[in-house]
Amino acid sequence: MYQPNGKPTILGDCILLVISIIINSLGNALTVSLNLGSALWTASAVNLAHLFQMNLGNMLLLEGVAVILANALLLRHFDWHRMLGNVLFMVPFSYLVSGITHLFLMLGIQHLPLVPAVILDIVGVMFIGCGISIYQRINLILHPNDDLMQIIRFKFLHGNAVTASLVAYLTPLIIILVTFSIQHQVWAVNIGTFVALFFSGTFIALSDRYVFARLKHQRL
Repeated sequence: MYQPNGKPTILGDCILLVISIIINSLGNALTVSLNLGSALWTASAVNLAHLFQMNLGNMLLLEGVAVILANALLLRHFDWHRMLGNVLFMVPFSYLVSGITHLFLMLGIQHLPLVPAVILDIVGVMFIGCGISIYQRINLILHPNDDLMQIIRFKFLHGNAVTASLVAYLTPLIIILVTFSIQHQVWAVNIGTFVALFFSGTFIALSDRYVFARLKHQRL
């Protein structure tokens, strides 16, 4: 999958991209189906889906479109190639998360005892960080939420993954607070959310170092 200079081949990029989307979708589906806390962007989409009575996959897609526009503002121009890539990423990712979540619920994962359920939820958050790490390093196409983190990380914070993840999570945190103020109920926010909030950057940084370690960041 790698060229002599250490960079992935085009086929290698595509294979790693598919692997990363599957890993990330699986992690998100685990956290949503267990309802013990999802990553903040996913949790915000779950709460918006309840607020507007929409399918989760559709809400993930709409939320992604809004973030694409926000990214364009940060970059101060419309990068149509980048935006098309965001859309190409969003569609399979959004409906994989929705579909795998439905499958897990059919299998009864929500009825697991608390301790293994919490462990699985944290594993799900780790999977999300791992998936993000892989496709951010490939930088071929990204989910707009992760593209936002990538922009903040390299344009404003000198590559610091931990601080960038905390800054990027302010928006979904505000969305959750607003939906809670309207519905007086919150979904997909629990221990896993706090693990994601404080340790996602660490999981991404560790994955950068240890998962497909030869794969280096293709900078903005």
